[in-house]
Amino acid sequence: MKDLKSQASRSATPGKGGLTPEIQSRIGHQLRAMYDDVVRQGVPDRFAELIKKLDAPGAPHVENEGGSNDNNNGRD
Repeated sequence: MKDLKSQASRSATPGKGGLTPEIQSRIGHQLRAMYDDVVRQGVPDRFAELIKKLDAPGAPHVENEGGSNDNNNGRD
């Protein structure tokens, strides 16, 4: 990661503040590889069981009323 930062600072167009297409591509490939690894891990059994219980008929319905699950994660 440190290597990418040093490459980005050397390769970016001076004064533009952007990354070269080569650096953007490398970052994209690395992010894709990390995402693919997470997807391959799958959903843990305990989460799958919880989702089944919540989807079952008669399960309590939870409304989001601006609690800690809203866009600001409970921060004002």
